[in-house]
Amino acid sequence: MNGIKTKYRRLIYKLKHDYFSVENVVLMLAVFLCLMWTYQSITAMSRNWSLTERLTAEKKSLELLNVEVETAELENEYYKSDEYQELLARKVLDKQLPGEKMVVMPANSEEAKNKHKTVTIDEKEERDYSNLEKWMMYLFPSH
Repeated sequence: MNGIKTKYRRLIYKLKHDYFSVENVVLMLAVFLCLMWTYQSITAMSRNWSLTERLTAEKKSLELLNVEVETAELENEYYKSDEYQELLARKVLDKQLPGEKMVVMPANSEEAKNKHKTVTIDEKEERDYSNLEKWMMYLFPSH
C-alpha cells in the first residue's frame, strides 16, 4: 500500500512540475487560442464566400428580371401601336386598305426549291480526313 501511495505522489509531483508548470499552461492556452482563431477565421471566410456567391447570383437574377420587364414593356408598346393593329386586322379579319389587291401565288415546285440550294458544311465534311489533314485544316484554314 505504501508503494502505491509513493508512486501516486511521484506522479502528481511530476505532472505538477513537468507538465502543468506555468510556462506549459500558458503555452497550451496560446496554442488553443491560435487554433480557435484559425478555425473561426476559416469559418468566417467560408461564410463570406458563400454569401458573395449568393449575392452575385441574386444580382444576375435581378438583371434578368429587369431585362424581362423592359421586354414586356416594349411588347406592350408594340401591341398598342397602329402598325400592329393593322397587321393583326389584316391577318385575322382579312382586312385590306382601299385599292389593295390580293395575289395568290402557286406553291413552289421541286425545281424552284432546289434552284438556289447551297451546300452545307455537313455535306462537305462527309469525307474522313486523316489526323494530319485535320491539323493542316486547323492551322491553315485556306489550305
